[in-house]
Amino acid sequence: MGRARALLARPHAWKLKEPFAIARGVRTHAQVAIVELRERGCVGRGEAGGVAYRGESPERMLAQIEAVRPEIERGCGRAELLRLLPAGGARHALDAALWDLEAKLTGVPAWQRAGVGRWRPVDSAVTLGIRPAEEYERAARAYARHAWLKVKVAQDSPVAAIAAVRRGAPGARLIVDANQAWSADALRAHVPELQRYGVELIEQPLAAGADGELDGYRSPIALCADESFSTAEDLPALAGRYRFVNIKLDKAGGLTAALALADAARRAGLRLMVGCMLGGSVSVAPGFVLAQACEVCDLDGPWLQAEDWPQGIVYREGRMSPPLPALWG
Repeated sequence: MGRARALLARPHAWKLKEPFAIARGVRTHAQVAIVELRERGCVGRGEAGGVAYRGESPERMLAQIEAVRPEIERGCGRAELLRLLPAGGARHALDAALWDLEAKLTGVPAWQRAGVGRWRPVDSAVTLGIRPAEEYERAARAYARHAWLKVKVAQDSPVAAIAAVRRGAPGARLIVDANQAWSADALRAHVPELQRYGVELIEQPLAAGADGELDGYRSPIALCADESFSTAEDLPALAGRYRFVNIKLDKAGGLTAALALADAARRAGLRLMVGCMLGGSVSVAPGFVLAQACEVCDLDGPWLQAEDWPQGIVYREGRMSPPLPALWG
């Protein structure tokens, strides 16, 4: 008897528009793992960039995917997948493919099955990577009509970078992402200056695991946990120290887990941001479902690329249109 479902998995590298620099390094390509599930004439797709700072790579994700091939091809569903693989990029790619396949087999769109209650465009932040101080203003000017800008900064001169961005984009809402580069003392020193420039959110200022250094500090700018946050087990250490958590499907291990994680975060008194790793439109399409329930959206991975999937997500001055049925879900 032939297999009811066929699994195809491969690595891919998307070229970026420009080198993407954050506090941890520089990338010229988005390295991803792509999954296709074929069943009854339908193809479900998933894509994941993985969590590089936790050692994930396309090769490692593909090895994890291969390890569960028998269960997937026997017809494993999303609930069983949660038990087969840990949170991470491999589970995200497979989970996304299962959502897409389910939508195509049943005719019920993924967003309706997820119960998010609406399906409308969202404003995504566009990320400016680290660059010389004098170049931040020019880069920001190109995105001055976008609703949100997220600015990557390093340990040195973050305030000068934000001042330059504000000159270039006087009306944009600003997020600062330090990617764990600051000390607690540096955070306390920078916040009053950043507040002057209208910064609304600071992502992961301290190293993951150093969250206790925020005890007793009430920042006038909302703080958002990113690298410190992956699963519900992290929530007790974040509540009272951060106001937001950044849910990324690569960290959570897919949309199925992320929807439950969003509910748990809200119960813990935390507000929601949805983010992404670098990757194409298929990698962020499931995140668009979660974005319907989040206050802040940062799903600009495809926008940063020089190439993307056919019929990829459309961005107009940062506003994302819902994924086309031909793309995902």
